[in-house]
Amino acid sequence: MKFLDQAKIYVRSGDGGAGAMSFRREKYIAMGGPDGGDGGKGGDVWVEAVDGLNTLIDYRFRQHIKAKTGIHGMGRNRNGARGEDVVLKVPAGTQIFEEDNETLIADLSEIGERVLLSKGGNGGFGNARFKSSTNQAPRHANPGQEGIERWLWLRLKLIADAGLVGLPNAGKSTFLSSVSAAKPKIADYPFTTLHPNLGVAGIDSKEFVIADIPGLIEGAHEGAGIGDRFLGHVERTRVLLHLVSANEDDVAGVYKTIRGELSAYGNGLDEKPEMVALSMVDTLQPNDRKKKLAALKKACGRQPLELSSVSREGIEDTLRQMISHVEMARDREIVPAEKQEGDWLEW
Repeated sequence: MKFLDQAKIYVRSGDGGAGAMSFRREKYIAMGGPDGGDGGKGGDVWVEAVDGLNTLIDYRFRQHIKAKTGIHGMGRNRNGARGEDVVLKVPAGTQIFEEDNETLIADLSEIGERVLLSKGGNGGFGNARFKSSTNQAPRHANPGQEGIERWLWLRLKLIADAGLVGLPNAGKSTFLSSVSAAKPKIADYPFTTLHPNLGVAGIDSKEFVIADIPGLIEGAHEGAGIGDRFLGHVERTRVLLHLVSANEDDVAGVYKTIRGELSAYGNGLDEKPEMVALSMVDTLQPNDRKKKLAALKKACGRQPLELSSVSREGIEDTLRQMISHVEMARDREIVPAEKQEGDWLEW
């Protein structure tokens, strides 16, 4: 399935059905009076986060979504049926923006969340509604209200526990394929990964989701390379694994380049818990490994992990540290809610 993380769509709710103007025309009933029914309400347009989706590709070729019009009222006081609603099914993590692509309407971060995008028009009143003591035979009915139309942007930010960042060919996709069942494209040229990939990794009977995004280069925040558009997919992660290839001549400079791009992107990415690893260490001689580890430690301020996805050196230790960060972040997210509930009960 092709990956698509942004789509522009047009939505329009259904018009309300028109009220009917009708009079009773039955034998033996003189002056039967008005009996026009009301029109049905137009259909609504909803958006819902569902399980089993991880792309917005459905809206690449289906950009115009319209709900059904309400049925018109009829004689004998018969009201029209309500127009059928339309539900847009999107992956969890989808954000809805106004046409300016800046004003956030909704953020569907959990499966089952549902938001009304466009409300259907109300049905018009039939002439029976207007009967009164001074107007026994009203000869008018209301038309239905028009539906609401709007252009919207759908933007997907994947839901993952951990994210992989680094230069192209830093070993991110190889790491993901070695710790999960994901099958990202792997090759020895830059920008092999052109779209994000997700994988479920497990260690000590615990599982978590890892997101691999295309590599960054210097100036990505200004559009260099693939740019920083895919960084949104690691905004929701709880920890970042920053991979620096052992094949780089200046590992410290490479580390600072990526940190600079994260800082320039903003949105709290540069403040997330970060694990730093020197990848592909199986390609180094012992002396070279020692020198590059020392240089990387000086740049990041802590002892980096030593990692090789081919020989599996350091894989288990890395996964244990990642799940530790993830669990601590989950605990911090739960505690405030419990504290608020306790405060409420105490009050």
